[in-house]
Amino acid sequence: MNKRLLLAGCGGMSRVWVEHILEFHKDAEFVALADLSLPAAEGCRERYKLPCPAFTRVQEAIEKTSPDIVLDVTIPGAHESVATAAMESGLDVFSEKPMSDSYEACKRLTALSDRTGRAYTIMQNRRYNKNIRAYRDIVNSGVIGKSGYLGADFFIGAHFDGFRVLMDNPLVLDMAIHTFDQARFISGADPVSVYCHEWNPPGSWYKGCANAVAIFEMTGGLVFCYRGSWCAEGANTSWECAWRAQGERGTAVWDGGGDVYAEIPGDGARQGLINTFKRVETAFDWTGREGHAGCIDDMFAAYESKTAAPTDCHDNIQSMRMVFGAIESARSGRKLSLSEL
Repeated sequence: MNKRLLLAGCGGMSRVWVEHILEFHKDAEFVALADLSLPAAEGCRERYKLPCPAFTRVQEAIEKTSPDIVLDVTIPGAHESVATAAMESGLDVFSEKPMSDSYEACKRLTALSDRTGRAYTIMQNRRYNKNIRAYRDIVNSGVIGKSGYLGADFFIGAHFDGFRVLMDNPLVLDMAIHTFDQARFISGADPVSVYCHEWNPPGSWYKGCANAVAIFEMTGGLVFCYRGSWCAEGANTSWECAWRAQGERGTAVWDGGGDVYAEIPGDGARQGLINTFKRVETAFDWTGREGHAGCIDDMFAAYESKTAAPTDCHDNIQSMRMVFGAIESARSGRKLSLSEL
């Protein structure tokens, strides 16, 4: 099935999309490039030797080139306008995260997908990692029993240029969306309520809040706790976070790098008040492509089979509820039921 693609947004993030598609999706053809900066679009065209026109307006690119799919790699504040133009024109959308920069926009876009029957699928590349797949498997294998607590720590000192340093909620909106989505992916649970505290600590180079602690009540009685900073200098965690799941019969941990294992009571012996434990390893048997590549592959597979991709907007809006619920809880200073959004 030949697929005609319009790339909207030709900045640095677009490279991973274009390079993967050119190498692994030979039946896909770039028919247009669009960016508010025409030199950026033209530079992308020259870099990859793409025989297609460049535009500054997505709607004009749609009307003049008749694509099948719009790849939205613009900034979060532009996602609603790009996705709306595409779906209203009868096109599917593969988009960078987050779905949008407001929850009202997320709801409008999901409703538009329903009304038009067009797929709107969001990049959640952090699901596509052999270690997180292994961690999900061990958490849900039964070896630690039912989980009552899931925690993720994220402490990175990221010196960005550009829009992130000017955002009001850079950590929660632009980065924690990954972790919140991973928590849903690992646990299979969805959010019910949240209490969040955001702040900007001494030494931060961000305009908005670069630190946050959030406690979510999830379906099934699970509690998920997120602790994070995007201006943490020293002793950094992995970008994938450091994870801990406490179950009724043991604990599963993943440092965000290579170690995925559980500890469960051993032969019944104790050292004082504490059980002795044995370590349980898990198999790394997932064979899909990792990162953006795996998510893009699933997007195309869903398009071809006319099914919903794993990160379709109807699933992803639950992760966005966590993001915007956390932001609203921090703003109001109270625990928030997510039914209020």
